[in-house]
Amino acid sequence: MMEEENKKRNNTRRSSSFGRPKPEFDQKILNIRRVTRVVAGGRRFSFSVALVAGDKKGSIGLGLGKAGDTSLAINKAVRNAKKNMVRLKLTKSMSIPHEVSAKFSSSCVVIMPNKGRGLVAGTVVRDIAKLAGIKDITGKILSGSKNKLNNSKAVMQALFQISSKYTKIIPESIVVKNKEVVVPEISVRNASSIADAGGKK
Repeated sequence: MMEEENKKRNNTRRSSSFGRPKPEFDQKILNIRRVTRVVAGGRRFSFSVALVAGDKKGSIGLGLGKAGDTSLAINKAVRNAKKNMVRLKLTKSMSIPHEVSAKFSSSCVVIMPNKGRGLVAGTVVRDIAKLAGIKDITGKILSGSKNKLNNSKAVMQALFQISSKYTKIIPESIVVKNKEVVVPEISVRNASSIADAGGKK
């Protein structure tokens, strides 16, 4: 009787574990910080979590969460990452179409396509590329910054240049004092936002 009951329990546990739906996005915690605030009653502790979420099919998002408990901070960061989700335009081999670079604060990153070499990158670049499903790239953090949050934001800004929301204004040449000057490219999320901003004075 005891053996039969144990078998039934094991079967129910297996069925319940198999019945659980898989999460929509995989997650990777980049950094957890404990923040201390001094108030009149003493010290209050809170936690700040930075994580990245992706589906390994070209979608990636960075999220931040703050709360008095680590689990609550993680949940907030996950929701924030889903709100900031970006769809990348990758090649058929799941690589990036061209070289991208970005700078955030003191962090500077360069990501280049590298056919047939696999994922040649370290730390934050590798974690974000894995969750986005990116392959065959070389990523380098050129600055000496060890701030994972700033490095991750620089990586996300670089990858945003190959996203579906990224547009470019075609550079035009203008004449200033009988000299032709080329206007540099401006990168914006939506070209319509510039038109709206131009109409407001």
